[in-house]
Amino acid sequence: MKKTNLSDYDPMAVPEGSPYHIAVVAAEWNSEVTGAMLDGAVSTLREHGVKEENIIVRHVPGTFELTTAADLLLDSNSTLNAVICIGCVIQGETRHFEFICQAVSQGLTNVAVKHSRPVIFSVLTCDTMQQALDRAGGRHGNKGVEGAITALKMCKFKDQCE
Repeated sequence: MKKTNLSDYDPMAVPEGSPYHIAVVAAEWNSEVTGAMLDGAVSTLREHGVKEENIIVRHVPGTFELTTAADLLLDSNSTLNAVICIGCVIQGETRHFEFICQAVSQGLTNVAVKHSRPVIFSVLTCDTMQQALDRAGGRHGNKGVEGAITALKMCKFKDQCE
């Protein structure tokens, strides 16, 4: 099966973002990848109406720190509707990859449940740097764009539940 750009989406299916306040936290580790994802997320939020002043961008050292950052942001800012967490973990020679990926995925889920607000997992877990680049604006799209779309859809979903 030929892979395509996984970030293709129907813009008409994305909720209008002007009522929302969204934070985007990006890991500095593998910054070539996470920087491209961050740019994709922020530009997509803007394209769908999120006001510049309602987008908070923060950086953390690595992917592991995304959980703490999301929790701190949601604790300190009751106006935040969602947090998009951007990271990239690339398989190495040790089991470090497995521990980080498991901790972050479980940690972000726990933060979302704790705060009853969307915490979006825009973390690449790849075998190679090329796989990561392909998903950070390369031939398979941009997971930052997908994270922004998911955040907007989940914000709207939460609104509909209240």
